[in-house]
Amino acid sequence: MLLPVGGFGMNSTMDDMNLIQAQRHLVRDLGEEIDLEIGPGDDDPSFASTPLLSGPTREPSTEEHDETKQIGMVSQLPNDNQDMSKMQPVKRKKKVVKRWREEWADTYKWAYVDVKEGTARIFCSICKEYGRKHRRNPYGNEGSKNMQMSALDEHNNSLLHKEALRLQMASKDKIVVDKPIYVKALMSKTAESIIEAAIKRDPHEVEFIQSVQEAVHALERVIAKNSHYASIMERLLEPERMIVFRVPWVDDRGETHVNRGFRVQFNQALGPCRGGIRFHPTMNLSTAKFLGFEQTLKNALSPYKLGGAAGGSDFDPKGKSDNEIMRFCQSFMNEIYRYLGPDKDLPSEEMGVGIREMGYLFGQYRRLAGHFQGSFTGPRIFWSGSSLRTEATAYGLVFFAQLILAEMNKDIKGLRCVVSGSGKIAMHVLEKLVAVGAIPITVSDSKGYLVDEDGFDYMKISFLRDIKAQQRSLRDYSKTYARSKYYDEAKPWNERCDVAFPCGSQNEIDQADATNLVNSGCRILIEGSNMPCTPQAVDTFRKNSVLIAPAMAAGAGGVVAGEIELNHECNVMHWSPEDFESKLQEAMKQTFHRALKAANDFGYQKDNPEALVHGAVISGFLAIAQAMTDQGCV
Repeated sequence: MLLPVGGFGMNSTMDDMNLIQAQRHLVRDLGEEIDLEIGPGDDDPSFASTPLLSGPTREPSTEEHDETKQIGMVSQLPNDNQDMSKMQPVKRKKKVVKRWREEWADTYKWAYVDVKEGTARIFCSICKEYGRKHRRNPYGNEGSKNMQMSALDEHNNSLLHKEALRLQMASKDKIVVDKPIYVKALMSKTAESIIEAAIKRDPHEVEFIQSVQEAVHALERVIAKNSHYASIMERLLEPERMIVFRVPWVDDRGETHVNRGFRVQFNQALGPCRGGIRFHPTMNLSTAKFLGFEQTLKNALSPYKLGGAAGGSDFDPKGKSDNEIMRFCQSFMNEIYRYLGPDKDLPSEEMGVGIREMGYLFGQYRRLAGHFQGSFTGPRIFWSGSSLRTEATAYGLVFFAQLILAEMNKDIKGLRCVVSGSGKIAMHVLEKLVAVGAIPITVSDSKGYLVDEDGFDYMKISFLRDIKAQQRSLRDYSKTYARSKYYDEAKPWNERCDVAFPCGSQNEIDQADATNLVNSGCRILIEGSNMPCTPQAVDTFRKNSVLIAPAMAAGAGGVVAGEIELNHECNVMHWSPEDFESKLQEAMKQTFHRALKAANDFGYQKDNPEALVHGAVISGFLAIAQAMTDQGCV
C-alpha cells in the first residue's frame, strides 16, 4: 500500500523539480537591476546551491526528515517516467535580449543592458547613480515579453526609483544654480545698473536673467536717449503677480504625487494677460518668469495690445494615462482658476500641453467658475472657428522668413532649411515650407536628429506624424526611406542649409552649434522657440552677419490666431483656411514692419544682423512704457 502512495508522491515531486528547473524564476540580489534572460539548468552552476527565496535558514523537523528519507528511498525504485525525463533534457530558451530592446527603450529611458556574471540583464542608470545601495527582491521574471515589460513597469513605479529620480532632479537643479551667469558688456552705465539690480535680486534665475540681458542690450540706445525709461524698465522687470502652488494628484495605482505649479502674470498695462502653460520636468519659477517676460513683449508688439503671462508645472505628461493627466489638470485648475478669466488672464497651450490638456483644464475652469464665458486660447473643442489655430505660429514663422527674404530680393523657393524639434510647431513648419517650395531636410528629438537629403514632402511628413503619434523613435523613418539617416546624440546644425528654424527649447543652440551653422552656409535664423540661442551663440551670429528673427516677432502668429478666435464676430462664422491665412499674413507683415521701423528710428539699419531683434524689443517696450506712464505708479 505504500508503493502507490510513494510513487504518486515521487511523480509530483519530480514534476515540481522539473518545473522549477525549466522556469529558473530566480529572485535574488535585485536592487536597481532586473534579470533580462533566465536560462535553464547548466548555465549557472551556483543555481543548485542558491535558495529560491532569501530568508533565515532553519533545521528540518523530525517529521520533515522522515518524509524526505521516505521519498528518497522510494525514488530509487525503477520508474518509466523518471527514465523518460532523464532521456529528454529540458529545452534551452533562446536569447531574447535584442528582440524587445527597441520596444522598451523609448518608454523606459533609464534602462540599459549589461552582462553580469555571464547573464544579460537590464539595469537602471538612475538608480545606479542616485539610488540607495540596499537590496530588495520586488519581482522576478522568466524572460517572456509580458513578464519583462511588467518587471520594467514595476521598477519604474517603485518608490525607490522615484526617490532616485528626485535625487537626480535635485542634482540637476544644483548644477543650474551653481552655473555662472554670462554677463554681456554694456556701454551704458545705466543699463549695467539695471542688469546688476536684477542679478542681485534673483541671482539663481539663470533663464530670466538671460532674457533680461538680451532686452536691456537692445534698449541701450532707448535708455540713453531718455533716462525715464530706466525706471520704467526696473518696474517692468518685477512681475505684477507670481503664483506658486502645490498640485497634488493620484495616479492609477492609487499613489499620491505632488508637483509644483506656477503662473506669472507679468504685466497687464496694455490689457488682459495671454500666455502659455508648459508641463515639463524642468519647469521652474525662473523659466516661468522668462517665458512671461518674452510673452509680454511679444503681445505688445503684435497688432493686438495685450498683457503677458506664462506658467505651468514640473509635471511630465509623458507615459501618463488620460485619467492621470485629467486628474492632474483638474487639481492644477482648482488653485489657478480664481486668477483666470476673459478680462484677467487666459492661458494657451505650450510645451507638454495640447488639445487634451486644454480640454481638461477648461472643463474644470467652467465647472468652478460656473459659466461658459470666454475660452482658453488654443484648439477649441466646443467651437469650429478658426481652422488654422494649431498651424498659426508655425505658418507665421515661414511668412516672416519670406518677408525677410523679400527685403533681400530673394525667394524661399529651393532653399535648404534645417528644423529642430518634432512637436506641433516643427511639423507645421515642415508642412508650410513644402507648400512654399523650400526644402526642409531635418527634424530632431531629445536623442538625436533625422536628416533626409531628398527633403521632406507631404507623404513623408504624414509618416513622421504617425511615428510621433505611436511614440516611436524617429530612427524608424530611416528604415523606410533609404536616403535618410538618424544621428544619435547629435544636433542638426552641421547640415548644409540656407535658413535655420530652431523649434525645440530654450538655449538649444550654443556657441559650437552657432559656429557649425555659420560654416554650413546658414544666413538667416528664424526663432521658433523662445530664446533658442545662448548669449555666446548670439555673439557668434552677430560677428558672422547671420540675421536673427526673434521669437517675439516671428512667433506672433499664435497671438493673432488666439485673438481672432476670441473675437465675438468670429464665433458666428467659419473662417476658411484661405481667409485665415490672408489675415495671418497681414498681421505678420505689420509686425515685421513695426520692428524694422523701431530699429531704424534708433539707428539700426535693416541690413544689421540685430536690427529685427533690437527693433522688436524697442517697439514692444515703448508701447508698454507709454501705458505704464499714463496709468501712473501702479
